[in-house]
Formats: sequence, C-alpha cells, structure tokens
Amino acid sequence: MNYAPETKLHLIQGEHRIVTDPCTVVSTILGSCVAACMRDPQAGVGGMNHFLLPGRSDSHEGVQYGAYAMELLINGLLQQGARRDRLEAKLFGGGKMVQGLTDIGRQNAIFARHFLEHENIQYLGGSLGGVNARRVLYWPVSGVARQQRLIDQSAVFVAETPRVPDFEGDVEMFAA
Repeated sequence: MNYAPETKLHLIQGEHRIVTDPCTVVSTILGSCVAACMRDPQAGVGGMNHFLLPGRSDSHEGVQYGAYAMELLINGLLQQGARRDRLEAKLFGGGKMVQGLTDIGRQNAIFARHFLEHENIQYLGGSLGGVNARRVLYWPVSGVARQQRLIDQSAVFVAETPRVPDFEGDVEMFAA
C-alpha cells in the first residue's frame, strides 16, 4: 500500500488554518485558550483556530479574540467550498491554569459554546475546562481529533467515542 506522508501544521495564539488535504494534521497547545476544530464533511474542508480571549476587539490585535477568530475560520471554510448549514465543530481548551485569578478559560469555553449555538453550528463535543494544558491534533478533512493532556511536560492518551459531552481528561474523537 502506498501512503502519502502526513503534513503537520502547528498553530499559536491568534492563528487559524484551513485544510483540504486529508493527509494534513493541525496541532496546537492550549491552556486557558480555546481551539475550535470545524469542518464541512461533504465539501472535504476543515480547519482550526486558537484564540486567547473571548468576545470582540476593534483593535488590530483582533485575532486574539474569539469572535474574530471564529469568523476568520468560518469565512475561510466558506471560501473553500464549505456551506454554513453543514458545518460541525469540536471545542478544546478553556482550562483554569492559575488558581486564584480570573478564570479566563471558563469565559473562553462559554463564549465558544454560545457562539456555535448562536450560529447554528453543530457541536460534536470536545474537551473544555479542567486544570491541565493539552495538545490537540486535528485532521480537518476526516474530522478526527486527538487530545493529549499535558502533565508535568508529559502526555497521557485515553481514547473515547466521537460524540462525547465536555469532560476533563483525554479524548480521541473520530469522525461520525
């Protein structure tokens, strides 16, 4: 069998990527930030974003804010042939990384869930909250997502089914 080599793209805060190649995986590392993994399964296009803060910003630094990051991701998908009514999403991140301070991770998670609901985008689950950082790997064309919980700079895997409610822990989500 002839396998194509996998292409890996890594996101940092404020970035997003749109992918049409089934051999491409997008990754990011999250603490209190949230990443939305979104795709149109019929169009064969998907992508991921990584935002730092909920809400909107009118400044030039808008890519760090959830509303702007979500719009960039959706518009990028639509430009590649996706249809808004077929979009499905998984959300990751939103951890409480520092005890005793404002829980920005929770605010990010709430924003992301409300955004999907308001935009009528199907939410397939993911992993929001908790107290650990996580590495997320997402194959946008197939919709497969894998999360590694990062504990003391090491990763732990546990596999789960695709349509799971939010929970703290590790999950590997396959396309439905």
